[in-house]
Amino acid sequence: MKIIKVDILQLDTAENKHWRPILCRIFTDEGIYGDGEAALAYATAAPAAFGMVKDFASLIIGLDPLEHEVIWDKLYKGTFWGQNGGPVVFAGISAIDIALWDIKGKAYGKPVYQLLGGKKREKLRTYASQLQFGWSETRGPLYKAEDYGLVAREVVAEGYNAVKVDFFTYDEKGVRLTSEKQTRLLSSHYLNLVEERVAATREAVGPDVDIIVENHANTDALSAIQIGRRIEKYNIFYYEEPTTPNPKTFAYISSRLDLPLASGERIYSRWQYAPYFENSSLQVIQPDLGNTGGITEGKKICDAAYVYDVSVQLHVCGSPIAIAAALHLETVIPNFLIHEHHFPNGLNRKLCIHDYQPEDSYLTVPELPGLGNEISEYVYANSIRVTVE
Repeated sequence: MKIIKVDILQLDTAENKHWRPILCRIFTDEGIYGDGEAALAYATAAPAAFGMVKDFASLIIGLDPLEHEVIWDKLYKGTFWGQNGGPVVFAGISAIDIALWDIKGKAYGKPVYQLLGGKKREKLRTYASQLQFGWSETRGPLYKAEDYGLVAREVVAEGYNAVKVDFFTYDEKGVRLTSEKQTRLLSSHYLNLVEERVAATREAVGPDVDIIVENHANTDALSAIQIGRRIEKYNIFYYEEPTTPNPKTFAYISSRLDLPLASGERIYSRWQYAPYFENSSLQVIQPDLGNTGGITEGKKICDAAYVYDVSVQLHVCGSPIAIAAALHLETVIPNFLIHEHHFPNGLNRKLCIHDYQPEDSYLTVPELPGLGNEISEYVYANSIRVTVE
């Protein structure tokens, strides 16, 4: 089997100009194709990822798609910028790698998880993510403490038993906070604001629902510690991205709080994760298979974490292709903790032919050959496309 061409697609629609998934489809001479994703869909990196996947596609024409390790190492070591590279390079590798696993599963007639070692669990606990933006009935931005409680109750009523919220995104008037307000030592005004929102959420969901507190690395070490000390008493499941990832800074924060720390969507390889494991500054890692080198590298990161008893929650903020890839790895690894699920907006649900949604806070892995999902015709009709052959 040989790779004969690659389609690279950047979603381009007026429906949401801020959501631009970068997808690819790798075709083979035996008629089997596989779909992958470079998960840099939001913010400002999508065009760079599009170009990266295009450049990588030219290097794999004529290669055997079943030799995913050979191709991964070629892209990592043979392209100069790959070694210890950042999000754009690793997102490009990710898109190719995920598509190759899709091809391999289809070629052997097996779902990807079977090729990765088999199911460790039948269902995957899932949390509702980023409630500060609202949910199905109540839309954000949220700034009143009672609104945080309202949305949390709404989500729990849908069956979720865990939620994630960034309680320090907006000020008391609903204006988005800047780094000028979120860093250095915080005034009592802002600390009280955050605590009121956390308290309202805990009161709304009761003692048995887990709350994950997200900072998006907007705070620095000082402000993160201040907030962490205020919220410890609310039985927080874990404290995510308290500041920009740095092993020494995380160790400093961890030593001053009684909260498990989580990070990883901005840490891109097993080499970058290693110092966090060695100094025990992360208790939960959050690699994104769409920008951390795909399933091949993601599995190695998770296995390395297992050596140090570190749990895994794969970061997912991409199309259903990225979601499917995450489900296959999460069902296999022994140190899986919980799966991230965002509000299922209408646009994202149109990007693939299957729409997998949680039931009572749990997802199951697709059982179809390969990833168990495919890019839809909607994407092909509404994307900038380049074909490399």
